[in-house]
This record gives sequence, structure tokens and C-alpha cells, in this order.
Amino acid sequence: MKVDLVLRNARVAGFDELIDIAVTGGIVTALGPKIICEPASEEDLGGKVAFPGFVDSHVHLDKACILDRCRICAGTLQEAVRETAAAKAGFTEDDVYARASTVVEKAILHGTTQMRSFVEVDPRAGMRSFQAIRRIKADYAFALDIQICAFAQDGLTREPETLDLLDRALSDGADLVGGCPYTDPDPVRHVSLIFDMAEKHGVDVDFHLDFDLDPTSSNLPAVISETEARGYQGRVTVGHMTKLSAMPREQLEHLISNLHEAGIALVTLPSTDLFLMGREHDHTVPRGVAPAHLFAQAGVTAAIATNNVLNPFTPYGDASLSRMANLYANVMQLSRNDELSTIFSMVSDAPARILQAAYGLKPGGPADIVVLDATDPASAIREIAAPLCGWKAGRKSFSRQAPLLHRPVHS
Repeated sequence: MKVDLVLRNARVAGFDELIDIAVTGGIVTALGPKIICEPASEEDLGGKVAFPGFVDSHVHLDKACILDRCRICAGTLQEAVRETAAAKAGFTEDDVYARASTVVEKAILHGTTQMRSFVEVDPRAGMRSFQAIRRIKADYAFALDIQICAFAQDGLTREPETLDLLDRALSDGADLVGGCPYTDPDPVRHVSLIFDMAEKHGVDVDFHLDFDLDPTSSNLPAVISETEARGYQGRVTVGHMTKLSAMPREQLEHLISNLHEAGIALVTLPSTDLFLMGREHDHTVPRGVAPAHLFAQAGVTAAIATNNVLNPFTPYGDASLSRMANLYANVMQLSRNDELSTIFSMVSDAPARILQAAYGLKPGGPADIVVLDATDPASAIREIAAPLCGWKAGRKSFSRQAPLLHRPVHS
């Protein structure tokens, strides 16, 4: 058998022994131990984990890396929204492209192969950010698949012109539409308008939702109602949901059941939510991170994602999903191998389902492969394992040199 590439001695989910991965024409053609073939190229992975790469299901490329343009005084969500809204009026297409490319390149080097980026279109940003991220999507397709979510960050009902911009973005190539009910004076109407736009263009929906710590009120019922009324089960995602962290277990279990029945996916954003939530407390500060692993264990599609990088929402970040998953494990006090394996799934195959993307190392599937410096998924999360190299459609897309100690020479 002649193949383009064979990767030998890989650890792959579903196999108890080391296997080889054969690739031809950008497609996985065979998996198994000691494949006999004539490869044009081959590499020995030395027993390291090989998987289809991390999937970042919630990131904001358009407003990344703007700390130099914003103040962080109170460190609250309200301040972050206000500061970013003021800054984006000055965004240019080339400016957004330059900042986004910095984050995208870091994500690729950290082993991400698929991503969903929200892009704000409104009277302040116009279509400039959208045009920039559309260029990013094309220019980095050699290593990363990017979904663009046309997003209404600052509300809809008081700025109806944003609806026209969402419509235009969806006509010009945006993959789905997103809303932010908590910034709108009429959140229920906001939810309905976003669903109207989604139905018009036949696309999925992704909401930023319930971004506070008050368990007595929620916009989730409006999202569930619209999802079921419009037959949108399996096509809706909600992000943040920090309110879940303030709920007793009995109330939480009720919501887990509701999301499962409605087919709504959940994405938690640990770094942002830790930074912004609980600012009114001066002791016993609540973490404010949704316990998404409990939803995953109950059959809800649940993921961990980056959200913002180096801006007032999150003044940290390097687009590493292994680091974000490790942070989540720390916050949730999870340590068993089965728990960490669930967390690994929440940055890999679970968010791939949210994106409805082809995913998995299997014959006939895309040869999207990332190799981690680990021997199993739990260790990869536990140790924040470094990605060593990756392939996109069978073409090598990145590699990182292994660290090397320079010991003294003794005579």
C-alpha cells in the first residue's frame, strides 16, 4: 500500500496498543498496529497522544489584545462592556486582522484545529471587524477551521440598525448568529429577534447568557422556549451561564434536565468568569464558573473555551486550551483520571459537536492530527502537556522544538 504519510507508534483513543496512522490525499486511510505500507514520509510519535486537535468553541478574535486602549479599574462586566464598546469605534480592518492573527497563530501552536469566533457588527464596529476575521478565516485555513458568528454584543432593541448588519454579515459568509440578552433592555425580545435572523438564514444560534450570580432570575427559559417552538434542538449554544455556579444542586439538576431535553449545548469560560464575577465580595469570593462537567456527565454537550484574550474581559491568555482545561480542573477540584478525561473531551470532541464539524481519527476521516507530549488524555490535562506537532488535511501545519537541558560538562 502506497501512502503519503504514516505516523507510527501513536496513542489514539479506542486502541489499547500503540498504532500507526496512514494518510493519503489528506484523508486517514488506515489505523492499526504496524501498518505495512510504502510511505512518502513517516514519523515515529514515540507513544505520544495523537488526536484531531483542540476545538475552541467560544473566542472573540475581533477584540483581542486591546489592553493598551482600555482601563481596568473596577474589573466588572459592566466596565468591560463599556470600555470595549468605546475602543471598537476606533478599530480598523487591518488593526483587527493584526491582533486576531496573533491569537490565531498562538492557538495553532497550542494544538487548536477548529474554532468558533464571535465577531461584533453594530453601529460602532460596522462591518470592519467582520471583514478582517473573514480574511483571517481564509488565510489560516491551512491549519485551522474558523466559524464566524455574527454577534450583537450591545443589544438589539435600542439599536435596530444592528439587525441590518447581522443580516448583511450572514449574507456575506457568517456561519451563524449570536446574541447577548443581558445587555438589552428587553432580553426576551432580543432572544426572539436573534432566532428570527437564524431562521431566515438557516443557521445555528449562540447566546451569551445569564452572566451574573443571581439564581432567582434567568433568560434561559426564553431561549429554551424559542428553541423548542422553532424546532432548533441541537442547534443552540449558551455561553458563560455563571448563574449556574450560584445554584444549589437540586435547582442545577432541574436545569441539566431542561438543557438535555431541549438539545442546548453549554460552554463555560473559566478565565473570564473568574476575573469578572464576585467583585462585590471582599471575602469568600465566589468563583462564578459554571460546573459544566456535571452537564457533560448527564449527556448535555458541554465545552470549555477561551473567550477573550488580553482585553478588559480577560487581561490574560495565550489561546491554550490545555491550560484552560487545567484551570477548570483546578477550580472544580477535579483530579481523578475519569474526571480529567471528561475535561479533555470538553476541549476536543464535545465542542466539535457544537460546531457540527467532522472530527475523529478514523478511516475516511480528515487527517487533522495533533500530537501532545503526554501518554494519555488525563495526563495531558493534569500536566498542561505541550503540543509537539500537528497536521491539517495531512499537511504538517506546525511543530515545536522539545525543551532541552544543557547540563554542565564535567572533566
